[in-house]
Amino acid sequence: MLAATTVALPPTATAAVPAGFTDTLAIGGLTTPTAVSFAPDGRVFIAEKSGLIKVFDSLADTTATVFADLRPQTQDFWDRGLLGLAVDPQFPTRPYVYAVYTYDAVPGGSAPRWGDACPTPPGATDQGCVVTGRVSKLTMGPGGTATAEQPLITDWCQQYPSHSIGTIAFGPDGALYLGGGDGASFAFADYGQVGNPCADPPSPAGTNLTPPSARGGALRSQSIRRPAGEPVSLDGTIVRVHPDTGAGMPGNPFAGRADANARRVIAYGMRNEFRFAFRPGTEELWAGDVGWSTWEEINRIADVNDATAENFGWPCYEGAARQGGYDGADLALCESLYAGGGQTAPYYAYNHSAKVVPGDPCATGGSSISGIAFESDSNYPAEYDGALFFADSSRGCIWAMRTTAGQPDPAKLVPFVTGVNIPVQVTTGPGGDLFYIALGAGQLRRVGYPDGSNRAPTAVARATPSSGPVPLTVQFNGTNSTDPDAGDTLTYGWDLDGDGAYDDSTSATPTRTYTEQAFVEVGLRVVDQSGASGTTSITVTVGTPIPQDPVPVIDNPTAALRWAVGQQVSFAGRATDPQDGVLPASALSWRLSVQHCVTGGSCHEHVVQDFPGVASGSFVAPDHDYPSHLELTLTATDSSGRAARTKVRLDPRTVDLTFTSSPSGLRLGVGGTESTTPFTRTVIVGSTNSISAPTPQTSPQRLRMWYWSWSDGGARTHNIVAPANPTTYQANYSTYIAW
Repeated sequence: MLAATTVALPPTATAAVPAGFTDTLAIGGLTTPTAVSFAPDGRVFIAEKSGLIKVFDSLADTTATVFADLRPQTQDFWDRGLLGLAVDPQFPTRPYVYAVYTYDAVPGGSAPRWGDACPTPPGATDQGCVVTGRVSKLTMGPGGTATAEQPLITDWCQQYPSHSIGTIAFGPDGALYLGGGDGASFAFADYGQVGNPCADPPSPAGTNLTPPSARGGALRSQSIRRPAGEPVSLDGTIVRVHPDTGAGMPGNPFAGRADANARRVIAYGMRNEFRFAFRPGTEELWAGDVGWSTWEEINRIADVNDATAENFGWPCYEGAARQGGYDGADLALCESLYAGGGQTAPYYAYNHSAKVVPGDPCATGGSSISGIAFESDSNYPAEYDGALFFADSSRGCIWAMRTTAGQPDPAKLVPFVTGVNIPVQVTTGPGGDLFYIALGAGQLRRVGYPDGSNRAPTAVARATPSSGPVPLTVQFNGTNSTDPDAGDTLTYGWDLDGDGAYDDSTSATPTRTYTEQAFVEVGLRVVDQSGASGTTSITVTVGTPIPQDPVPVIDNPTAALRWAVGQQVSFAGRATDPQDGVLPASALSWRLSVQHCVTGGSCHEHVVQDFPGVASGSFVAPDHDYPSHLELTLTATDSSGRAARTKVRLDPRTVDLTFTSSPSGLRLGVGGTESTTPFTRTVIVGSTNSISAPTPQTSPQRLRMWYWSWSDGGARTHNIVAPANPTTYQANYSTYIAW
């Protein structure tokens, strides 16, 4: 197998939709887009993960204006960044846009603290680069851009680089709703045992919390249940607040409490409720919650105004069942929930190893629910009336849960869009069509139904001449483009320089003179007055061009490297170009990502960090569940904007850890699951793994057994760092209680 493969950057493949539907580009040329919000006056606001908010005058507008630049205070690292966006429903009378983002500051601190990185120490997956979340109200000035930022809430302490903030949306009552993840580890059962930097009770920051009293880490999702007087965190909650002040709304379930955060909360017990939506015509809020080891959930709040706070159970539950890693730790907050009840089971859940719909083309294994939306006022066929659409960014698919008697019915699930390049939001927009953000493609895309009231136009482009010597003057003509709906008018957008953006001319018949030898991929996009669009492209050959793509080379590391968690890895590379010669470091950009895989199955990507404008550097290998590997990509871009990339796969050094018990046949917890001894787990050398010995339990001989000790001398529930050599860990039990 080759250590690295070099390719020119390919065009984005078209996703598949049901017969009769179309999947078309609405807005392209975006950089890691995360969210879109449609304004009542036709403007389209799009958030990019880095902290930029761009605005387009309409779906036909091909040139973005930067509405706000929040990059200085946004941490764009791993799954952190600018992730949610909402436009005031009375816009532009109320000229406000709301953004929710990872605020690059420790609790009580100011930004920037870390920048778009996390040094070692403290290490992204070791001690963690602690940040917070922020929701801000941005005011649009006379020039159409933001003139002021008013922070409404800064909270959501996040020790580890995932499960950050997520959706922000207006409800039918005019209140502002938003949610955030637990900010805890994805590698081990986290209850605050690694430094407790969020100062969760019962001990101050800098102490390692221990069961059963620990109330930190993922247990921040249950903080509303802490003893009276202890602070309430917004991690793992959905809140309902006033859009002008950020204060909890009157009538919220805990409106009478002294704690300002408690007064905001309407639901809790979630791991990472990244996306949610209201069912049209109701007070129901439906949220997708990203699971850990087994289940993805869709949770339903039956009435956001009913003064009842739903507890969806995380981390004590995952899906409808107890979460093995946290159950085994015998944490008081979980044990009291098990004993007293009160967990609201998910409306629907799907297993990571199972198909959502039998036979669908979507991968199984890694799963991350990443979008929720409802059909409303579209021209889709009647069987989609009121359907619930949900996306999974790891599987690259969007499904439709059609209804029975008006309610989404899990028995009526069908694939809707498959082969999507990392969907991170689905929403309804102009014409009632479903729109989705494809983060990996840098696009906002639209799913239409041309057999309905409005059909998409067909773009036709001609170039005269299409080839010739330098200089070459070309007359382009798009007037043969058509629209199947009588009376529809078309607007034109041309990409005459081949950069992928339709921003070079709005004429139906533009002219351009090319002065350098090149193959130019010219694009035409036509849009009707309802926003439906069609695209086409033609190649113009100027002179006798030689191959144009740059050639990047990764000198190190090579695929032979086997890394351990915490190991510093150096990288170096270079690139040449047929026109420019040796490219400078400023033309190079690196990306480090974790490919999280399933045994014998597919992988999904977590982007860790970008290193722009350097020929060399280093990174510290992060912690993650196994099977997974690192992927290092080098992209070279020449002076004409042409780009090519090469990548190298870096596999980890692994070790087998064997778990036994005395007597044999008892249950032990490792990470997020429990298994019966003896069993073996393959993990990455240097990785942190939580282990627990549940007590009491019944042996295969039907004896009641109580935990006595671990062979490594650790507490009944503790973390271990995977050694370089195979090791056995034994939990010893006895038939009497050790006082």
